[in-house]
Order: sequence, then C-alpha cells, then structure tokens
Amino acid sequence: MRSLCVYCGSSMGASETYAAGARELAAEMVRRDVALVYGGGNVGLMGVIADEVMRLGGRATGVIPQALMQREVGHHGLTELHVVKDMHERKALMAELSDGFIAMPGGFGTLEELFEVTTWCQLGLHAKPIGLLNIDGFYDGLITFRDHMVQQAFVRGEHAALLMHAPHAADLLDQFDSYEPTHAVKWLERGEAKKIVP
Repeated sequence: MRSLCVYCGSSMGASETYAAGARELAAEMVRRDVALVYGGGNVGLMGVIADEVMRLGGRATGVIPQALMQREVGHHGLTELHVVKDMHERKALMAELSDGFIAMPGGFGTLEELFEVTTWCQLGLHAKPIGLLNIDGFYDGLITFRDHMVQQAFVRGEHAALLMHAPHAADLLDQFDSYEPTHAVKWLERGEAKKIVP
C-alpha cells in the first residue's frame, strides 16, 4: 500500500484525543512508508495529520476545491497540492490517488465521503480497503447502525464487513494489510431477506 486517503474533520472536535489519534495515524503511516492523501486543508484534524506527516518526513498530497482555497484554508506546506474545480472532482481525484480509505472523527462531510467510497466498493467500482479509526469510541453508534442495517436486510453481511474499524492506527492498518475484497453482489434476494429478518 503506497497511499491512504484520510477523511477527517475540519474542526478539532471536543476532545484532545482526536488530535492525538491523528498524530498517531500520521506516525504509523510514515513508519510504513504510506503517503497521505487528504482534503488539502490546514485547519482542524485535517491540518493536524498533514502537519505531522510532513514533520516526520512523510509525503502528503492535498486535494482542495478552488472555492475553499480562496477562503485561505488550503495547506501550503505539503508535498503536493491539487486545486480542483469542485467537490465532485476533489473526491474523484482523492480516490484515484489512494490505495485505501480511512475515516477519522469528523462531521457530515466526513460521513458523506465515507459512505460514497463504501458504496463504490459495494457496487464493485473499486476493491480498496475502507476503515473507521474509532478513536475513543467515536464511531460506536455508526458500527451499531451498520449491523442494524444487516439485521433489517438492507445491507449484506459481506458488505458491512467492508467497513473495518479499530481504535488505534496500527491495528487498523494491520487489517488493511490482510484485506481481501469481497465479490458478493449488492442486492439481497427476496428469500435471503426473509432468512435475515427475525
């Protein structure tokens, strides 16, 4: 794995543990010689992970829309910064440049990016690993809801398993190293749904 796309908040969050987790992920990626691909900002957790990757001698590539660059939130100290037309182009380029995807704590934007890339994998448009860095249980509710969608026959168990998770960066990246893509079709058959629903 040469590069990882990291989705995360443009805010710091309510706990210092989130920034500490960002620095931990940065250190683990640099240790494994894995480059960072991210949204190109210099604020919040985005700025923390990019700064730490660069401080440790790693490589960080940012992808930011022109509108956000104009608001002076673009990071000018990266290995490479791509300024693109809009959010759609940003997400497509980030996915193209990355060998896997990690969601750290964040808000609606982080979730939107996470769900889109997970849906792409579910549909067979890519076969790259996806994971939640579940710092201090931030994503516990989402993991529970993921399992609820399986129980209610809206998501296959194989597809739910696409969304790996761990509280620490090293554990999550170890899961990525042993990841094998699933080839299950997206849609549940009517008979299968009846078997799943209690």
